[in-house]
Amino acid sequence: MTVCVAVKVRDCMVFAADSTTSVQTIANDGSLVVTAYDHADKLFNLRKGLPIAAMTAGIGNIGDASIATVSKNFRRQITAEDSGYFLDPQKYTIEDVTEMARRYFFDRFNQLKFKPEGIFQYWVGGYSAGADMGEVWSFAIQDGQCEDSVCEIGQAKPEGVVWGGQAYAIDRIMLGYDAKIAGALAEAGFGKRDIPYMMKLIARHTKVDLVNPAMPITDAIDLAKFLAETTKKFVRFQPGYNSVGGGIDVATITKHENFKWVDRKHFYPQSLNPLETDHADRKASPASQ
Repeated sequence: MTVCVAVKVRDCMVFAADSTTSVQTIANDGSLVVTAYDHADKLFNLRKGLPIAAMTAGIGNIGDASIATVSKNFRRQITAEDSGYFLDPQKYTIEDVTEMARRYFFDRFNQLKFKPEGIFQYWVGGYSAGADMGEVWSFAIQDGQCEDSVCEIGQAKPEGVVWGGQAYAIDRIMLGYDAKIAGALAEAGFGKRDIPYMMKLIARHTKVDLVNPAMPITDAIDLAKFLAETTKKFVRFQPGYNSVGGGIDVATITKHENFKWVDRKHFYPQSLNPLETDHADRKASPASQ
């Protein structure tokens, strides 16, 4: 599983994602074995030099390629003028980028002989060409179906928080309950049509607004980190393997500074790669090692 968080305020957007990925194999005795790794990449700059970010949850690979590799393949496609996916730096919209990503990833899934089980989620956020305010869009692919892209936070809304993946902890923090309340309402006798209304009604009394449109960039970063780290710690004490873990990668997206890494893990020593500039300095905490 995963935790993905996007925070929007007037001055910026912040994306944060954990690093855990899991692999399921069948042992010789027929039992299912789950192996978790804590160094997966789930947060990307979709077009270098432009304020566009993406993050992912759910299915971690398409065939033999990880979602990180496929995302970088897509980045190359939208950079090449003859690719059919070219992104004009002067005319693009975040909705356009999301739709191209949706088409590209759906095509990759459809090329597989065996369709993977589960859900693939992808968020794209940033600033459209010439826009003063950011926005977040998303799409999901499940069971061979891909619905239309969804605008999670539009330009007109000055603030907002979007989260996905392992949502229970953030649901409880932000809404005052998690998705399991639907089962409790059903057990209490509410019909399927009434449950969504009741959940919204309860949220009117229990949700909290932690984001303010006037928050400075550093505070928006701290909020995104808080929500991601809290989920990581929440999952740690639940039974089973840690479905959220590893380092929390964080990036800001602003109109003028574009995409900037705030926290980012590396598989190479920075001291041995002095010409590499596309990273942020980060001292790994004991919990992420």
